[in-house]
Amino acid sequence: MQNTLRFALFGNAFQAHKSAHIAHLLEILRRKEAQISISSEFHDFLRHHTRTDLGGLEVFEGNNFSADMVLSIGGDGTFLKAASRVGNKEIPILGINTGRLGFLADISPDQMEETFEEIYRGEYKAESRRVLKLTCNGQVLKGYPYGLNEIAILKRDSSSMITIHAYINGELLNVYQADGLVISTPTGSTAYSLSVGGPILVPQSGTISLTAVAPHSLNVRPIVIRDDWEITLDVESRSHNFLIAVDGRSETCREGTRLTIRRGEYFIRIVKRCHHSFFNTLRDKMMWGADARYNSPEP
Repeated sequence: MQNTLRFALFGNAFQAHKSAHIAHLLEILRRKEAQISISSEFHDFLRHHTRTDLGGLEVFEGNNFSADMVLSIGGDGTFLKAASRVGNKEIPILGINTGRLGFLADISPDQMEETFEEIYRGEYKAESRRVLKLTCNGQVLKGYPYGLNEIAILKRDSSSMITIHAYINGELLNVYQADGLVISTPTGSTAYSLSVGGPILVPQSGTISLTAVAPHSLNVRPIVIRDDWEITLDVESRSHNFLIAVDGRSETCREGTRLTIRRGEYFIRIVKRCHHSFFNTLRDKMMWGADARYNSPEP
């Protein structure tokens, strides 16, 4: 007799044309006699925009849920939102990728059957990933202050760059004149940080990277530090405000606000299949070793 598992479901509320994947997922879980709860906003989306059978699902509001495993169906953005809702609950998260690249949500819809067979046999890994915590001196953050991927400090408008005084454990590192600064975890090193020239960090490396966005000086390069060190930032801006983006959730901050970034007190647990390898994923997603000449159309 198989164990009864409880799943909490989060999903992308903008992809009605991909509802067949959600219907298939629910079919698999019902076959397993799983207990299924679903976030209220995703339930409302499915109810109004798809013909998905939602019978027997428990609906929860906000972060008021418990489960053996959280399921995120969408892309990496959906996964990050689910991770912010899980917070310090220590519930492992499985990402089913109906988006594009998918480093976090790396289970394809056609792998769902075999993946859940493995989950019910206990044949999976739950990797612990560090988060970053942001605190502000003089301003209360409206949003969730923890980032699984990155915390970015960015100029608010297109008029001019900002000046960021960056300190590591109280010692001045650099005064960045740039469009912004991305402070990334290893998990986020293949996301925004990579797109602005940051290094790829191995998930278990215990590190943080700092990468400037469009720096004024060509001498500025990314730097990698230990994740138990404290980063302090003072920001100057001609418009007297700037943006803080925590895993893409942005809000305006006033000039003169001191920002402190430390590693968070908890981990996010990411479900991976047993044969999963970080380096395999890199080769696959980044197409390392692929010869583009064989994929090019004939002239």
